[in-house]
Amino acid sequence: MVTGPGPGNNLKVPAIELERRFSKGAKRDIYQFRHLIICRVLVSEFDFHLPEELIAQEALADRADSRLLHLAREVGDIVDRRFRDFPELLRADDLLVLNNTKVFPARLYGRRSGSRSQPVTRRNPAAREFLKGEVEVLLTRQISEQPNVWQCLVRPGRKIGIGEHLSFGTDGELQAEVTGRGSFGERTIRFSTTDDFFAVVGRIGHVPLPPYITRQDNPADRVRYQTIFARERGSVAAPTAGLHFTSEILQRIRLRGIETAEITLHVGPGTFQPVRAERVEDNKLHEEQYSISTIAADQMNAATAVGRRLVAVGTTTVRTLEYATAQTRENRVRAGSGEVDLFIYPGYQFRAVGALLTNFHLPKSTLLMLTCAFSTRQHVLAAYEHAVVNRYRFYSYGDCMFIE
Repeated sequence: MVTGPGPGNNLKVPAIELERRFSKGAKRDIYQFRHLIICRVLVSEFDFHLPEELIAQEALADRADSRLLHLAREVGDIVDRRFRDFPELLRADDLLVLNNTKVFPARLYGRRSGSRSQPVTRRNPAAREFLKGEVEVLLTRQISEQPNVWQCLVRPGRKIGIGEHLSFGTDGELQAEVTGRGSFGERTIRFSTTDDFFAVVGRIGHVPLPPYITRQDNPADRVRYQTIFARERGSVAAPTAGLHFTSEILQRIRLRGIETAEITLHVGPGTFQPVRAERVEDNKLHEEQYSISTIAADQMNAATAVGRRLVAVGTTTVRTLEYATAQTRENRVRAGSGEVDLFIYPGYQFRAVGALLTNFHLPKSTLLMLTCAFSTRQHVLAAYEHAVVNRYRFYSYGDCMFIE
């Protein structure tokens, strides 16, 4: 529901209904109006049916062979295309903005020491082995380098207490101790090794494939769950809209005279975590680290100053640019680094991004809400329904859509 300002708060209309009541010509008016009201949108309004067999489990042999659904942002028209068409869909003066974050093998499998567990009785010797059982740790954010402390997600979370010692690798080459405990399986863990930490993780770690990919990772994922322009290590999930690009596609884009710029946003596990509050605005995003160089900021500001369009590759790029732009009064992208927790959902007024390339997202997810905010909920969910009927491939290794 939406409650308007003023005595009595007499206006109570579902936020989505507002879009239905305004014509295309008044769309800008509704965006201005919704800026002044308190949006109360239900997460359930962003649900859709997806057959399980449409969830892509493997990457295509050719990155650029994916399908592309072309959506007109304002009117909702849909065209079925291939990603190879993408260079020709761009305007000659567009500036294409890429997220150059690099996924590292952040999933570790090890064993517990059982040192902090309750004593077991002689009558149940199997329990002793259980207390020293397997554990899965997902590195999510480095808190400090010396000592090497990380925030992690741990399974089985309820069994791992503060003071527990963990061992990873065939020879226990990576040791760790749990030093803090959070909610939903979150733990603070201090690691120790005689070798370079990231070198060890590179050897024994696994590609952190998202939970809807139900198979184990394989060596091919180290290449395919990574964009070809990945440079800055730090993500536990790929910026998946960038997975479709090949060197040939980028070359065609540049031959058209279209510029590219790079930003960095390290994708955290929050991108896969469920939305827990019923009302959209009651949810919060995890903070993720970002960086925008002075060169990239100047490049983007010079483009927008003369009316050129910023085309964001992925929702991570959108959130980074919108956050950096919101830090200035002039709607300019501010260079710098820090943490982003910007939650974009319908009603948000975009300041920087003019077009969006994105993959298809999970039902009731914050990424789907952002996509709906960039167009409308009706247009996006209609496009998703079209994609389901026409057997598009969904999620990380799936197909994509271009909204402009």
